[in-house]
Amino acid sequence: MSIKRKNVSIVILVEGETELMFFKQVLENFLHSRLPNAKPRLKFISSGGRIPKGDKLKRMVNTHLRKHDAVIALTDVYTGTKDFKDADDAKHQMRQWVGNEPKFYPHVALHDFEAWLIPYWPTIQKLAEHNMAKPGNNPEQINHDKPPSKHLKDIFEFGRRRESYNKPRDGMSILKGQDLLISANACPELKAFLNTILRLSGGELIP
Repeated sequence: MSIKRKNVSIVILVEGETELMFFKQVLENFLHSRLPNAKPRLKFISSGGRIPKGDKLKRMVNTHLRKHDAVIALTDVYTGTKDFKDADDAKHQMRQWVGNEPKFYPHVALHDFEAWLIPYWPTIQKLAEHNMAKPGNNPEQINHDKPPSKHLKDIFEFGRRRESYNKPRDGMSILKGQDLLISANACPELKAFLNTILRLSGGELIP
């Protein structure tokens, strides 16, 4: 469903505070470059660790839709449990919980947010001070057995700094000044998330 007006207002439900701290700014910079005259108003809301389930998610979505044009829920598929089998299962469950609401858009980070950082592996190597090989060419195929965040943990702990990966500190450093299209072209779920925002804003989609 497209909303035929400028400056659409979108609530984005995310799992934790860290996504608000740095991804929001990178996302807004990306959208400004593609929607200079119709930049959406984004309101990120942290769920404090996990996107709510069942009726709680439905109530939250309905509450936000009273004041906003759309709600996007963005969850990891890897949650420390195996609640979701894969991306399609996660989106299907969220859609079932909310019900037939055309202004709700379920999206996922497959298998966790760090998948979207893997395409910037040369930057990660530099920050970690280690030349560990990139874990494949398909970040979103890194699965439950060893999700992307664990690969970042390894390279940082094996690197010269000997410090474990810290999402607020290192995630911000990895994304600083990066072109989000690089990650979108390597990560179909990120591309789908960005295209939902662009579609709602009347912008040109990423092919």
